[in-house]
Amino acid sequence: MSGNVTSLFRSTAAHSPSMAALTRESGDGAGPVDFCIPCNPYFPTPAMFDEMAGRLREIVTYYPSGADTITAELCGLLQLPPQCVAMGNGSTELITWLDHLLVRDSLAVPVPTFGRWTDQPMETGKRVDMFPLQEAGGFALDLGQYAEFVRARGTRAVVVCNPNNPDGGYLHKQALVQFMDAMADRDLVVVDESFLEFADAEAEPSVVQEAMLRPNVVVLRSLGKNFGLHGIRFGYLVANPALAGQVRAMLPKWNLNSFAEHVVFMLRDHGPEYAQSLHQVRRDRLEMAARLSALPGLTVYPSQGNFLFVRLPVGAEGTAVRDRMLTEHRVLVRECGNKIGSSSRFLRLVVRPQVDVRRLVSGLEQVLYGTGRGAAVPGPATGTGYSSGTAAVDRLMSETNGAGLRQLAPPAVGTGMPLPAAVPVAPAAAPGPMPVPTAPQRVPEPAPLPQPAPPYPQPVPLPQPTAPYPQPGPVPHPAPAPQPTPVPAPVPAPAPAAAAAGYPLPTGPTPPGVPARGGLTAAQVRGTNGLDPVPATGRPGPQAWPDAAGMGRTG
Repeated sequence: MSGNVTSLFRSTAAHSPSMAALTRESGDGAGPVDFCIPCNPYFPTPAMFDEMAGRLREIVTYYPSGADTITAELCGLLQLPPQCVAMGNGSTELITWLDHLLVRDSLAVPVPTFGRWTDQPMETGKRVDMFPLQEAGGFALDLGQYAEFVRARGTRAVVVCNPNNPDGGYLHKQALVQFMDAMADRDLVVVDESFLEFADAEAEPSVVQEAMLRPNVVVLRSLGKNFGLHGIRFGYLVANPALAGQVRAMLPKWNLNSFAEHVVFMLRDHGPEYAQSLHQVRRDRLEMAARLSALPGLTVYPSQGNFLFVRLPVGAEGTAVRDRMLTEHRVLVRECGNKIGSSSRFLRLVVRPQVDVRRLVSGLEQVLYGTGRGAAVPGPATGTGYSSGTAAVDRLMSETNGAGLRQLAPPAVGTGMPLPAAVPVAPAAAPGPMPVPTAPQRVPEPAPLPQPAPPYPQPVPLPQPTAPYPQPGPVPHPAPAPQPTPVPAPVPAPAPAAAAAGYPLPTGPTPPGVPARGGLTAAQVRGTNGLDPVPATGRPGPQAWPDAAGMGRTG
């Protein structure tokens, strides 16, 4: 692949260049092996593609049916009431309309996440309150802290992605339902389940049934990602009839194309194949994680999506790795330096069949550690527990307790950062998940650890592969002590919904430009050093199809 192909990335600020653009620039009419776009590689089946190819002229010649007809067929398949569903020309169209119709002045978003959740409301002048997912905690989202952040900022609309993109972090259904109830006084709560079909942590993880019963909750779901058909651009949302109808009324009558109609009407006859494709992706995810975890210095985060979030070894820069993988090995990877809350030390790698994974791993070995052109990793890759660009956000959070006040709690020993010089510590104000020393002290900088993955909580253990892959060793901590909790300032009487759910009490809106406890303003996140990218009705289908919760399992 020609070297000038990497220039396409510099002209694509929000995402990677399209496969069509890369294919045109390659010079030989062939695109790279795609580890960038999170697509199901096993669906549709070859026979389904042959059927579509045989009807290509009919599909592209004539108008599709109206969106109501296509939506009714999909709802019959998923056993959902059509009045609670709105189908869009991809989930991005629905995000756009949710922003225009239902987000009034502010939106809370954990970062890093899917870029349209931050970019879309900022483009329409909304205030975006970004809640940083800390690298030291494995990018796990604590819903209790998030709820406290939302109330402290006075944010009116809230987004949660489950699983989250790019890290694949998963939230259990019961915890999400409690969070939805705690946010009952907000204008809007969006649960983005675009990748939930690939999850296997619970039998029925979707909250679509609960969303239909609540006045302010919308669940967003993808079809292109699940069905391996990003180019068709179709997705849907589920909400109570009033909310769904408000969005549906704004959509054009023919916002869905003939390919989308044809695929939706094909699905009722291919439920078993679809279920088998999801099962195979989950198996591939475990095997791929095992192979990547064996690379020295590479950290692989557990995922419930059809992708893996990895941190490169110390010394490796993501854009250089991406460009060399593309030009030298014809492998396309997603470098995450342009994601708010991430840095160029992170890649998102889509789960693919093992023959492709072997090519990916071989290419990474040569780029990271090889001697042909010089290794991207300057020395033996032992990694570090805490050194990428996102550490800037975590460090500011730890030093200020999220309230913009310096000289509070220093980072705990074991994070990979030296403690600052003697700083008075108030034990009750320490917000971090790890205990801190009771007296100020200077600790020598710890030596690099053999494996770089930081500890973080996992709701449930993931299924283990046939051959267990390496797990990071424990990180030493100070003597155990009861986990401290943030002590909020005096607050008014709690809202009943929040108190019932056990979430922190409201503290009232925070003035604009002032960071709330537990989070940063959008300007701070964007301005934090280290976050900028480096320049350079239908008939019911077979029983294998998801039920009304959208998550039936077979195969």
